Amino acid sequence: MEDRTSDGGRGHSRKKIDLTGQRFGKLTVVRPAENIGTRTAWVCRCDCGRESVVKTHYLRSGHTASCGCVTGLTYVDGTCVEILRAKTVRRNNTSGVPGVDWRASRRLWRASICFKGKRYYLGSYARFEDAVEARKQAERELHDKFVSEFAGSAAQPADNG
Repeated sequence: MEDRTSDGGRGHSRKKIDLTGQRFGKLTVVRPAENIGTRTAWVCRCDCGRESVVKTHYLRSGHTASCGCVTGLTYVDGTCVEILRAKTVRRNNTSGVPGVDWRASRRLWRASICFKGKRYYLGSYARFEDAVEARKQAERELHDKFVSEFAGSAAQPADNG
């Protein structure tokens, strides 16, 4: 008889996978831990040296990749410096350019930018290229200036005199 039975109709396998020695982000699985509820858990050692107990699902899905020692994000006035610096395009972006979207009802491209918790509408444009240029100009004036000012202030020691 196979050891794969469902867990209360939720489709979870009860077959335990040995993750000992595997790495997930900064975590290395050391040994099995006591289950958390009905879920298998593992003792993991972070690269920083701390140990933590993490559920299998959180390790395998990438939800937990460290003990919590590294957040890696710096917020200033509600704005994440690292996200602005990286200039990433969100997964749900349909135009390929952050802050530029097609307004089908008006048959125009709309450009906008968010900064310090506020959304700025930059205008509506018949041409995609014009909307992109408006967005890029706003990035230079708001985001890039902010990131370079932050980098400059972070590099300077505080004046305690």
